Amino acid sequence: MSAEPGQSVEEVTIRRARLEDAQSCGRICYEAFLKINTDHGFPPELPEAEVAVGLLSTMFSHAGFWCVVAEQNGRIIGSNCLDERSPVFGVGPITIEPGVQNHGVGRRLMEAVLDRSRERKVPSVRLLQSAFHNRSLSLYTRLGFDTREPMSVMQGPRLRSSFDGCSVRAAALRDLNAGNRVCERVHGHNRSGELSDGIANGTALVVERQGRITGYASALAYFGHAVGESNLDLQALIAASDGFGGPGIIVPTRNSELFRWCLEQGLRVVQPMTLMTMGLYNEPVGAYLPSVLY
Repeated sequence: MSAEPGQSVEEVTIRRARLEDAQSCGRICYEAFLKINTDHGFPPELPEAEVAVGLLSTMFSHAGFWCVVAEQNGRIIGSNCLDERSPVFGVGPITIEPGVQNHGVGRRLMEAVLDRSRERKVPSVRLLQSAFHNRSLSLYTRLGFDTREPMSVMQGPRLRSSFDGCSVRAAALRDLNAGNRVCERVHGHNRSGELSDGIANGTALVVERQGRITGYASALAYFGHAVGESNLDLQALIAASDGFGGPGIIVPTRNSELFRWCLEQGLRVVQPMTLMTMGLYNEPVGAYLPSVLY
C-alpha cells in the first residue's frame, strides 16, 4: 500500500469515488506501486495499468466497498477504498500520483475512510503495509494503527498434490455457515461477505477432514484470505490450488511451520508486509492467510 502526497492539503478535495473515476485512479494506482516497489528493489504488484483499472472498477462499483478520491483543481490525484463486506473493515489500496506525494494527501485519504468506519461503529479496521515503505508505516502508526505481525508474500509453481485424510473441493453456497464457523473460531469474527464473493466468483475452496469442513480459502491469491483449524488444512488448500493469483499468497512469517513448508514446496518470498490493526484484535487461534486488505 502506497501513501502520502503532494501540494498543500488545503487545495485538495476528498469525495466519493464514481465508476468513471476508475480509469484515472487505475493509472495512478499502477504508477504509484511501480515507483515505490522499484525504488526499493521489489517487483511491481500490478503487471500493467489495465489490471489496476479493472481492480478499481470492481471496487468502485461493488456495494461492499466505500471508496474515495482526492482531487486538486478538478484533477484526480489519488484514491482509497474501505472493504465493508465483513464485521472488520479493511483498508486499501491507497495510492497517490507519484509526482504529488509526501504533502499530506495520503493522510486525508486515510482520515476519510477512518471517519467512515467510526460512523459505521465497526469494532476494528485493518490493513497490510509494505514493510519496506517507512513513510506509510509511520503514517499509519500516527493515525492509531498498531503493528501486529510480519507477513511474507509468496509465489511459486502450482503444487497440485494432496494430503491423506484431507479432501479439497470448490466451495458452494451451502458451505457458507460452516466456513463462517471456522473463521470465527480462528479470528473471533467471520468474513462472510468475502467468502460469499469467492463462492460466486468460483475461486473459493473448502477442505474437509472426516466429513467436516475444517478450513476454506476465499481465493488463494493476493486479494483472497484463508483460515483453517490447523496448518494441515492450509497446506491441503495450498497444495490443491491451480496457482496463486496476483503477486501471490500472504503467509504469516512467524508461523514457522507453514512458512518453512511453503519454502520447501518451491514457493519464494516476493516481498515483506506488515499487518496493522486499529481497535479490537483477537490473537488468531488456528492457521490463516490474510488478504492484502487484512
